[in-house]
Amino acid sequence: MNAADNTNNNLITALYCRLSQEDMLEGESNSIRNQKNILKAYADEHGFRNCEFYVDDGYSGTDLTRPDYVRMINDMKAGKIGTIIVKDQSRLGRDHLETDRLMEIDFPDYDVRFIAISDGVDSINGINEMSGIRNFFNDFYARDTSKKIRTVQKAKGSRGEHVGTCIPYGYMKNPEYKGNQKEHPYMIVDPEAAQVVKRIFDMYVSGIGIVRICDALSGEQVLSPGVYLFRKTGSKSGNPNPDKPYHWAQTTVRKMLANREYCGDTVNFKTYSKSNKLKKRLKNDPEKVMVFENTHEAIISRAIFDTVQKHFDGRKRPDQQGETDKFAGYLYCGDCGNRLYLHRGKTIKPENNVFQCGGYQRRTVDCTSHYIREETIEELVLRDLKRVTEYAREHSDEFYAIATKNGEAEAKKFYATADREKRSIEERIVKISNILRCMYEDRVEGRITVERYDEMAAGYEQEQAELKQQLASVTEKISELDLQEMYVTEFIAQAREYVEMPKLTAELLHTFIRRIEVFEKEEKYSRTCGNTVVIYYTFQAPEAKDSASTLKTDATVTKKHKTA
Repeated sequence: MNAADNTNNNLITALYCRLSQEDMLEGESNSIRNQKNILKAYADEHGFRNCEFYVDDGYSGTDLTRPDYVRMINDMKAGKIGTIIVKDQSRLGRDHLETDRLMEIDFPDYDVRFIAISDGVDSINGINEMSGIRNFFNDFYARDTSKKIRTVQKAKGSRGEHVGTCIPYGYMKNPEYKGNQKEHPYMIVDPEAAQVVKRIFDMYVSGIGIVRICDALSGEQVLSPGVYLFRKTGSKSGNPNPDKPYHWAQTTVRKMLANREYCGDTVNFKTYSKSNKLKKRLKNDPEKVMVFENTHEAIISRAIFDTVQKHFDGRKRPDQQGETDKFAGYLYCGDCGNRLYLHRGKTIKPENNVFQCGGYQRRTVDCTSHYIREETIEELVLRDLKRVTEYAREHSDEFYAIATKNGEAEAKKFYATADREKRSIEERIVKISNILRCMYEDRVEGRITVERYDEMAAGYEQEQAELKQQLASVTEKISELDLQEMYVTEFIAQAREYVEMPKLTAELLHTFIRRIEVFEKEEKYSRTCGNTVVIYYTFQAPEAKDSASTLKTDATVTKKHKTA
């Protein structure tokens, strides 16, 4: 039947084309160009006028938010469309519930003629039962394809290969990547954008809040990540806003500061979707997230990244000048272990800002306020930091010996003894494995009874289990000493670099200090008795705070506070 038989021929004839990534695998037959040629030829041959193309390139048939699909449906509801023509029903969609509803309810309701050329469907002749069956199989195909893709992505992600299409700002896809992450990393550093990423982290570490970072980048007319990507590659995946090319959103900077991929790690399965029809991404459980370290070049050092994450754990609200609390993530209650939070306000003078125990404030633990002024703790920490770093610079050998609790000779002696013990245990474990293998062969051959084998094997297996525990303990001790030596050596090097310390900054805190504990006054509410403050420096191993406590701050009284 020709268009002349259609009373809606004066309205728009919508020629709808759709192509997804899965359809591309089927070759040229489903290409947008081929679909356009087929639809235009059909429309011309059958006399359809006012033809307009609606094209969704790169969209799944289960996606009901396709831009031109949504535009076409809206035009239909506005009474602008008289006929919709597609190559086949699967082009309209692969969600059988949605497609069935359109063909059986919406199209007749809006008096729209629907034609699927390859399937021989023309609603002017009525919709037969096969149309519903085709829609179901189109839906089944989409589900089956989605399942296969998920399986492949799961395997790739479990091997440490990058999954997903989004590349963080600061990186670009490696043109030499051929599907093997070990030979060529999936992404490489984009020098221009990487400088901006480094600056953002440096600004935050120095105590500048996210709002001021955004204002600084916008003021200097640094292109936002979305606009930068669009101008460089033409991609619109970053939702670029051409009208505001220099607008930096706070959420953008916040996500960047929390992105572990800037350390050179691949992080897979951070989000998931419940089904192929639900496009909303949900945050995955932490235990299901897989992290693979050192898979590509890092932009940010782990020390700086860890410092930023540590700061996020504390209170991050900036003051009137846009400065954040430099002690966030460092200051803890020495009695209950909760963080100390800074109290300030518009009507409070800066010199009256105070810290209080978070557990006491929330009444989650039976604790006291641990009240201490910000300027007092700042003065106290800076003075002791100068003392310790000066000692590390001028008496490096003595500092090393004290910090490691033994000298270099004792350390070498420990290494030699531990290494011999480790080799001896490893050899015995291998020997027991060989013995068990021989015993099992004797049992199979009938040279020893099953009862005798079980009795002997149980003893050897118990010995082997105990040896493995000893080996783990020795290895852990060696690792601790390695870490301790690295921490001390690095502390001495940094002490030589930071000679002038006119004031305490966030940079000095993350460079030299690991944790600060504030204890309650010995005489509660006393105006003369100070708090006991303990400072743990970065040369102390994080899992062994008491191992290098000799250089913790001395018990000296400073105004109303003392350090110990």
